[in-house]
Amino acid sequence: MITNHFLGLLMLSILQPINALPVAPGNTVNLLGTLQEKDDGKILQRSKRGWMWNQFFLLEEYTGNDNQYVGKLHSNMDRGDGNVKYILTGDGVGSLFLIDENSGDIHATKRLDREERAIYTLHAKVVDKRTNETLEADTEFNIKIHDINDNEPKFSKDLYFASVPEMSDVGTSVIQVTATDADDQTYGNSAKLVYSILQGQPYFSVDSDNGTIRTALPNMDRETKENYQVVIQAKDMAGQMGGLSGTTTVSITLSDENDSPPRFANHTFRLSTLESAEVGAAIGRIKANDADVGRNAEMHYSIVDRNGQDMFTIISDQNTQEGVIRVKKQLDYEKQRTYSFKVEVTNTYLDPRFMYSPNPPFKDDAMVRVTIEDVDEPPVFSRNPYIIEVHEDTAAGSFVGVVSARDPDADNNPVKYSIDRHTDLERLFNIDSVNGTITTLKGLDREMSKWHNISVVATEISNPRQTTRVPVFIRVLDVNDNAPEFAMYYETFVCENVQSGQLIQTISAVDTDEPLVGHKFVFSISSSNPNFTIVDNEDNTARILTRRAGFSRREMNTYLLPVVISDNDYPIQSSTSTLTVNVCACDSRGNMQSCNTEALLSAGLSTGALVAILLCVIILLMIVVLFAALRRQQRKKEPLIISKEDVRDNVVSYNDEGGGEEDTQAFDIGTLRNPEVMDANKLRRDIIPEMLFPFQRTSPIKDNTDVREFIHGRLHENDSDPTAPPYDSLATYAYEGSGSLAESLSSLESGCVEGDQEYDYLSNWGPPFKKLADMYIGKDMVRET
Repeated sequence: MITNHFLGLLMLSILQPINALPVAPGNTVNLLGTLQEKDDGKILQRSKRGWMWNQFFLLEEYTGNDNQYVGKLHSNMDRGDGNVKYILTGDGVGSLFLIDENSGDIHATKRLDREERAIYTLHAKVVDKRTNETLEADTEFNIKIHDINDNEPKFSKDLYFASVPEMSDVGTSVIQVTATDADDQTYGNSAKLVYSILQGQPYFSVDSDNGTIRTALPNMDRETKENYQVVIQAKDMAGQMGGLSGTTTVSITLSDENDSPPRFANHTFRLSTLESAEVGAAIGRIKANDADVGRNAEMHYSIVDRNGQDMFTIISDQNTQEGVIRVKKQLDYEKQRTYSFKVEVTNTYLDPRFMYSPNPPFKDDAMVRVTIEDVDEPPVFSRNPYIIEVHEDTAAGSFVGVVSARDPDADNNPVKYSIDRHTDLERLFNIDSVNGTITTLKGLDREMSKWHNISVVATEISNPRQTTRVPVFIRVLDVNDNAPEFAMYYETFVCENVQSGQLIQTISAVDTDEPLVGHKFVFSISSSNPNFTIVDNEDNTARILTRRAGFSRREMNTYLLPVVISDNDYPIQSSTSTLTVNVCACDSRGNMQSCNTEALLSAGLSTGALVAILLCVIILLMIVVLFAALRRQQRKKEPLIISKEDVRDNVVSYNDEGGGEEDTQAFDIGTLRNPEVMDANKLRRDIIPEMLFPFQRTSPIKDNTDVREFIHGRLHENDSDPTAPPYDSLATYAYEGSGSLAESLSSLESGCVEGDQEYDYLSNWGPPFKKLADMYIGKDMVRET
């Protein structure tokens, strides 16, 4: 028999009929109250009533000091003699649950929490202690933990964010907040929640059953108050006293609706600008205020007066929502000095719900007054550009046209005119600086240039910085001053066996003039010409025909035929062009075979003569080539650096070898200037002299300008010559000055012995000779030491 401390006598009374059942030998009654019978070796099972005994109940959070009693297991096989053993297995056996194996009492050793685990499944069986035989088969039962209200409701967030459009109707849903309770929702009211609002009234309300927050006041205006803090409470035990509760905060923002029209804070704006402001330039800004934000605060500005629409335009700055006023047409202080016009502002995006509300219309207007300020403007031409026509061959000084400009300012200062010579490089035109009359300086030729484009500059006399340019296009009109001529060079021939009246050439003409009615050329030749005649095709071409039959190259191999070509313009121009007609041998079909070359051979030059002439020409060419090779060999230079291993960069050798210390025959260019001072004792250049210092030179004076100027001049030429060798190249000069007191700078003639020469004066020659002085004065000091 199984009992529970909650079921008490009920379970005992239920199980009593089981114990009272007559049990035949060999029949047993298990813990489920099932009667098992054996009949002829077969086991028959007969279910008794389906008692719900296999579930125990235990309160959670037990606070007693002793182990908590769960229930008792009892089998009808237990006779009370101590031979029956109760065995318990399953969840928590040994740690949470213990059973007295003799009595079957079950106890819980620890305090249990239903929220951690609500049901424990265990298995019980009865065995004989002596034989360990199973008396009751393994039976499963549950221990269910009874809930108590020990958990408060909890919201998923401590802070919620929500928004609702401003001016919403009462009852508009904002957000739903829900809380959860860990207690058993199927047992009692421990988990039954009720929602209420603690903060946020009278603006919002909450549904007590599902936690939906709704608006409670109409016409809530974002521009008045935008943010609200609402505190919601969830309480269990159906909101009764003693229930546990939890709270959360909802931050509600009223989203903007376009319910506020734009308004100008100032209904009069005063602006000013210079009359020189360019078209499209911004002259000022105006701004209206809109209490809405974002897209609902975007505004559109427009000019509603005709006076302002013609001269100005206004656009909306999307970043600042300002109206930017710009110049639409060029302003003129002398014509109008002030402008007044009305500007209207409206919202770009309108909400139909508020367009017909009691509020004023969703637009506003303001007056804008623009004052034009005077500036000193440059002259203005009456036209731009000018197009003038003039005939070619007009004499120099002829009238071409007139340009006119004026000062647009109220002072109307006089202007002067000039031609930008960069546009008239040939100086073909001139202009009167006072009245702007353009005349020619040279004759014009249309065939050279049909158009001349010049720029005329008008300048205020009182303020030369105020200038204006205007292009003047001068078209040169055609005059019939050119005669027609052949369109091309014609290579005409006539066959020896030609017949009379046969066509040998068709000619055409061109004329650089351009008459208005087109070209019309007339061709003619002398009527007394016995050989050829001409027929005008009247389409600006003509045919050359033979007047007789049979031509002979031996008699004449070339005929010159003068052709007179005339045009039909006024005055008539004509020219004579010569057509060269060669007589050639032709086949029977008129195809040319040979002309002048064969005639030359038949005149007396044989093939042998031509071969001899060709050989003579070849021999002459060979002589010329040989002579050139010899001259080149004689001019071949000996390089300064003979050894291949001694390589220096940028060394240029010269044929004159004057100026070096080892040079025994320095060349003095002064000899060329003064042949009478030639020294008869010049040493040879190809041998070493026997005496290095034949005589003592006098010390040079300080002011040796001849040598210095020559050296500096040659130095400047090399520095400024882009084709000269690089500055680290070697260049030698032999010129030492005409009649120089310093005479030769070479040490070869400075004395008989090295000791006879004094070098102290070199230190007085300045920085150009400092290196030379250090070399020679240093030698003397070493020698003395």
